Amino acid sequence: MTRPLIAIPARFSATTSALRFAAEVNARKLIEAVWRAGGEPASVHPHAPGGVADPAEVADRLTRFDAVLLPGGGDLAPHRYGDRETHVSVYDVDDEQDGFDLEVARQALEAGLPLLAICRGLQVVNTALGGTLEQDMGGPEREHRSVIHPVALEPASLVARATGAEKVEASCFHHQRVDRLGRGLVVTARAGDGTVEAVERPGSRSWFTAVQWHPEDTAAEDSVQQALFDAFVRAARGRRS
Repeated sequence: MTRPLIAIPARFSATTSALRFAAEVNARKLIEAVWRAGGEPASVHPHAPGGVADPAEVADRLTRFDAVLLPGGGDLAPHRYGDRETHVSVYDVDDEQDGFDLEVARQALEAGLPLLAICRGLQVVNTALGGTLEQDMGGPEREHRSVIHPVALEPASLVARATGAEKVEASCFHHQRVDRLGRGLVVTARAGDGTVEAVERPGSRSWFTAVQWHPEDTAAEDSVQQALFDAFVRAARGRRS
């Protein structure tokens, strides 16, 4: 059976050990999780001159794909969600990356493409729908960097149904989190400190969930985390058929 084609916007990288110049990359663990689920992962070049992507162009580019995965990465520029000041902890902002990812989120939701958003991806979707972010969670004692902690899932949520669990051990790497929810979004998972760890959009035209943690980090060993990718790729296959 032909694998459903999964669009994954690439991440700009200033240096890579295997190449002589700057590169466009995606995390190997993320690609492998999609492949194990039966998908064909395809990195997509982020094109948004001046930080503004053409909606018609993005919509046209997405027509060949069966689903979209918005991966993790650097921070969104605070002006994208209305903040005039930038916290000192904000890092790896790229205007073209932001413009492209935000338009991909809008067009995927509009087209009813199955959409899985991870970490930065969740923040992109929230911002694309008019939500805001807390630029910094409060430093090392409060941020969720390089930690695995329990996350409680709403029992009837898509993420709970996909993983078959009401609590997961989540591998996190973020210092920002959702502040005000975007239009139509509801919280479907939280960490013990109240941090929003997953959102969904009731009435969405297709399969959609966004998680603040990185399920790909442990998916090779944790069947619960892999199950999220499995459910996502099943939705992509269903759209294709």
